[in-house]
Amino acid sequence: MLPAVAVAAVVAVAAAVAVAVAVATAVPALRHRLVRSALRRAGGRYRRRLEALGSDVRLRQERRLRRLLGTGTGTAGGSEEFQERHPLGQPCRDEAPGDSIPPLRLWALLPGCWDSDPRLQGSLLYLDALGAAFPRALTRRGTALLHWTPGCPRAPAGWPLPTLYCTPAAAGTLPSRAAALRVQLLFALRQRALHVLETGLAAELHDALVALRTEWSQLAQELALGRLSPQPGLPEEVRDQLQALLTPDAARAAELRAECARGFEGILLRLWPQLEVVVVRTVHGAERLYCNSLCQADCQGLPFYCPFYQAAGALLGVNLWPAEPVPRFLLCPDWAFCEFLPCLASKEPRTVLLDELWEGREYGLVVTAQPGEYRCRTGEVLKVTGFHMQWCPVVEPVRRESQTLSVRGESIPEEQFCQSLCRTLRMWPGARLIDYVCVESSLLGDLSGPSAPHYEVFMELQGLRDLSEGQRYKLDQCLQEDFPIYKSFRFKGSIGPLRLHLVRPGTFAQLREALGSPKPMPRVLHEEQLLRLVQGSVIS
Repeated sequence: MLPAVAVAAVVAVAAAVAVAVAVATAVPALRHRLVRSALRRAGGRYRRRLEALGSDVRLRQERRLRRLLGTGTGTAGGSEEFQERHPLGQPCRDEAPGDSIPPLRLWALLPGCWDSDPRLQGSLLYLDALGAAFPRALTRRGTALLHWTPGCPRAPAGWPLPTLYCTPAAAGTLPSRAAALRVQLLFALRQRALHVLETGLAAELHDALVALRTEWSQLAQELALGRLSPQPGLPEEVRDQLQALLTPDAARAAELRAECARGFEGILLRLWPQLEVVVVRTVHGAERLYCNSLCQADCQGLPFYCPFYQAAGALLGVNLWPAEPVPRFLLCPDWAFCEFLPCLASKEPRTVLLDELWEGREYGLVVTAQPGEYRCRTGEVLKVTGFHMQWCPVVEPVRRESQTLSVRGESIPEEQFCQSLCRTLRMWPGARLIDYVCVESSLLGDLSGPSAPHYEVFMELQGLRDLSEGQRYKLDQCLQEDFPIYKSFRFKGSIGPLRLHLVRPGTFAQLREALGSPKPMPRVLHEEQLLRLVQGSVIS
């Protein structure tokens, strides 16, 4: 009998252990599904509220203004008195790198409890829109994050549902941008069943994939051994903390070696066959260059979704249409008090409000988003592309005024300069543009020589190691053809010929590291320290 009793006891213990393991495994997944369901219901409620606003857009803006001013929630005579008391302000401070991750309390999802928190409202709308367009996108641990947030973790797009992410928060907080992106890439490679790849800037994804191209053999070895190699910018204590999360995976390492050996065109879908979408926090302005490059090579076949429009550190709009190739943003009246300067108006135009915009027109954006920071000029120009449900404006960012080239008042916008540059590239057989930046000669000081004011352009090219003087002049020629006022100044000698320099590979990754925080790449440099870094990398 004793052996039978002993066997029964062993079986009972084994069954209990199996049940405990199953429960322990199931509880996190169940919790994820329950929280995801609650978040999506709350996001759906807020979207229906937005769609039912009607003529309440002005009322919502007045209420938001009064909250910012600390004068209650009345509606009488707010914005006109505010504009009289506060003249248009100076340009906004530099955009903050993002908000720290706030705790989510489930009671905040109840109707009426989250009216004044744009971060929560924006993320709820994002999760609802993403889940509707890509049904598997909200899978537990199905999202990898590539975003450098030095010092402390910053809130990702889906922060109310942290179980979405398979990337440890500590990986993004490293002091070195290159080290942070490489470690995050390694953790993304561990997870074959990714559905979403999220990045703060397209440049971050670009640089992470450059690391994949150059270090795939070493990354595969680290996957196989479950070890994180020492590297500059990765403190030993953080390395030990992250390495504890790794386990050897020889099969995944072999798959990585096999796919990288085949080349890198379409590599994302080959490494992550279930990947549905790339989420990028910013795809306009300077980031378009990286998006276009990625879509043509590494990210072939994948849609890019930019969920938010932010300016001067404030969340202002949300993209409710993830499947559309060109991002457009619904400006939410509850998030900030917005004013708009018509671009073709007189020298002293009157600002118009959110419910006074016209479709097809361009406006400079003026924002009041923080107490004490009133009527700040963001330097962003928006184009109104339509109205959602006939009332809420839908906009597309057009350009950044701070990135306009002008040495004699000629004003060449960022996106139009880029178009002229791309037209020039087609005249250089075999050349592919990696990156570029411009400088006005006034920043050069004595180094600019005795010549007239001019532009200097620093470029990283693939396929060409040098350019003839005739090839270099093509860019100046294209600018003259595209901008008659520039041609006039060049003819008079008031503006000197453009000077073009080639820099060594990796220069712009170093420049992004030197910026010190995750922000869109400047196309016109205004800081001598950054200029010296680029000048030190000139090879031709």
